[in-house]
Amino acid sequence: MTRQGRLRRAGFCMVAALLPLAAQGAGKCERLVASGSPDAPPYLWRDPQDPERLIGVNAELLQQVATQIGVKVDILYAGKRSQALEEVRSGRMDLLVDAPLNVSELESLDYVHPALVPNDYLVWTLRSTPLTYRSLADLHGHAGAISAKARPTQAFATLAAEHLQLVSTDNLIQAFDKLVLGQVEYVIAGRYSGAAMAQAQGLGDRLQSSELPVDRPGLYLALSHDSACNDPWLRGQLAKKMTELTASGIPAEVFSRNVERWKVQQSLKPAVLPQ
Repeated sequence: MTRQGRLRRAGFCMVAALLPLAAQGAGKCERLVASGSPDAPPYLWRDPQDPERLIGVNAELLQQVATQIGVKVDILYAGKRSQALEEVRSGRMDLLVDAPLNVSELESLDYVHPALVPNDYLVWTLRSTPLTYRSLADLHGHAGAISAKARPTQAFATLAAEHLQLVSTDNLIQAFDKLVLGQVEYVIAGRYSGAAMAQAQGLGDRLQSSELPVDRPGLYLALSHDSACNDPWLRGQLAKKMTELTASGIPAEVFSRNVERWKVQQSLKPAVLPQ
């Protein structure tokens, strides 16, 4: 064999040896299984047409990101939020699609930055009896409510426990009911979840929200340490695409579309007749 042929053959062998590494660099995983809270519209809720699937803002955005990086993703119902968290912690599922940043979870989860979506918490009041909110001091001496399903930052939760008169309700519907009945003067709820629930309850014209958030947590993608898909390539690609997505202005469109989607689905539910 000529020297040129030997060099060509050596080159082919080198390329062949690098192919597995290149494939590994493109991600070991072709399919991700995700989950999250099943009752947090417009972020996530169960699909009425297929209750084993979760739909909503977070699901739609993750699907867009996954398509761009060539990974298939299934966003499945795994039970209530605590059950979904346990499925991901254990590695039986790969990631949470709506994880609030929680330092104690860093032992089992890798949070991908930036946040997939913002989750501003606002002060909601009746239009007829508004409260001006500029700082927490404006809420002192006023009774308020917050859903037990809310996910504020730990810093806000600590301040609220020390300085605010907040009662916890099982869900946002009950919190708004207390507001309408005059049992509290305000409700702390998410910008979009509050709007979705107010519209679903027919309260859109009676409620208003503050412009200034009381808290600004984000909802993150969180990969299980025990997921076979959790590698530097995937984390890097998710972070890159989510940064591009946030800068594009697409999330605002997705929020609007899913708030309307939730509202339409609620209007199609059969009325419950009195017994």
